[in-house]
Amino acid sequence: MDLINRTSNFLQKITLTLGSDWEVIGEENVPPMGSLIIVSNHQSNFDPTLLSVSIPRRTWFLAKHEIFSNPLSSWLLRQYGAHPLSRFGTDINAYRWALNQLSNDQAIVLFPEGTRSKGGMRKAQIGVTRLALKSQSLILPVGITGTENLGTWLRVLNPTGKLRVNIGPVFSIPSIEGTPSKEVLGSLTDMVMQRIAVLLPNNYQGVYRID
Repeated sequence: MDLINRTSNFLQKITLTLGSDWEVIGEENVPPMGSLIIVSNHQSNFDPTLLSVSIPRRTWFLAKHEIFSNPLSSWLLRQYGAHPLSRFGTDINAYRWALNQLSNDQAIVLFPEGTRSKGGMRKAQIGVTRLALKSQSLILPVGITGTENLGTWLRVLNPTGKLRVNIGPVFSIPSIEGTPSKEVLGSLTDMVMQRIAVLLPNNYQGVYRID
């Protein structure tokens, strides 16, 4: 499994270096070990690959289950480090998979908005906060700019433009006794998203714009 991931990332770094203006800022903020939830804004299907080559750790992903429909692509995605996630309702299998990865001190990438948001960040779902509370993992916020112009999966072969990956300091959500209400989960999720927003220019911040 790691061979496919390492080979893919090696080739992707070559295409990024040759075809784009790619820069990673704040790499020193990434903890070298321990369970980690990486949260980012989401503009393009290229974002998971960009994060995989920009974060100096082996990363795992939750990805929409529709892209796992083909047996060959499903096998490759799983070997790369992705796991299917249903975007309709609560996906217990995906949640358990993520918890298992975190219990083994792995780094998981989540896009809390749940879908791409080219025109600025949209309201996030509370699943990321549930996972952070349950696992008590550190959270690493990341702001991505430039990928909104990379439309299809095929752009992994030809990434272009000014691509920036801005990595912020890690933080954690304090433990809460009992079962938190949706209002509390929503408030904590907004706090997580604001940590991403400060890493982005104003025109990318959307509903989390900081005036």
